[in-house]
Amino acid sequence: MEWTEQGIVLNVRTHGEASAIAEVLSERRGRWSGLVRGGRSRAMRPVLQPGNVVMAHWRARIEDHLGSFTLEPVSLRAGALIDDPLRLAGLTSLMALLKLLPEREPHPAMFEGFQAFLGALGHPGWPAIYVRLELGLLQELGFGLDLEKCAVTGATDDLAFVSPKSGRAVSRGAAEPYSGKLLVLPTFLSTGGLPSDDVELRLGFDLTGYFLERHVFWPHNKPLPPARARFMETLLQ
Repeated sequence: MEWTEQGIVLNVRTHGEASAIAEVLSERRGRWSGLVRGGRSRAMRPVLQPGNVVMAHWRARIEDHLGSFTLEPVSLRAGALIDDPLRLAGLTSLMALLKLLPEREPHPAMFEGFQAFLGALGHPGWPAIYVRLELGLLQELGFGLDLEKCAVTGATDDLAFVSPKSGRAVSRGAAEPYSGKLLVLPTFLSTGGLPSDDVELRLGFDLTGYFLERHVFWPHNKPLPPARARFMETLLQ
């Protein structure tokens, strides 16, 4: 059993004295792990960094086995993030959340979104792409939000709130009797574009964070990953 595909390094941990176990996200294979022999060598260390794009060749005698990876560099972005605490914090936070994806299950939308995020890092507006990736992750995990029309009237304009129970958008007019019980829907998530200011960006993170906590982490008595909290502190300080 073997396959070759381009992927993004998500996580690396040491294995023995000289090897490493790498976790890669690819378009058709999803989140996949394999043993990298010599992964702790000087030549491989720059390659085995989270956020790097690699050409991954995986091989195993039986598909259920861990198997082994041969990884060749395609785009080594990780090195440019070392001296940028904000971008590094954003990448680290996203890596922690992508671990929620089931192993060996394809999620091409998340792969494409992650590639777009990596390409946008350092350019204006990349935190907004991060928020949309969290929305996409909720969708992939079966807890997607409906932000396209009002749950009460069916209207598609002036959407300003989200029901904390249903995850559906509510227009400003229909929300008047219940606005104190609803979550704020920032404009950039309903109409596209970039947040108008840091307040609107924070509202986006608050919205996705609420549903990640409620549907994904609270049922397992866990908080949001500490890496996400550190990213929020670095971004919004």
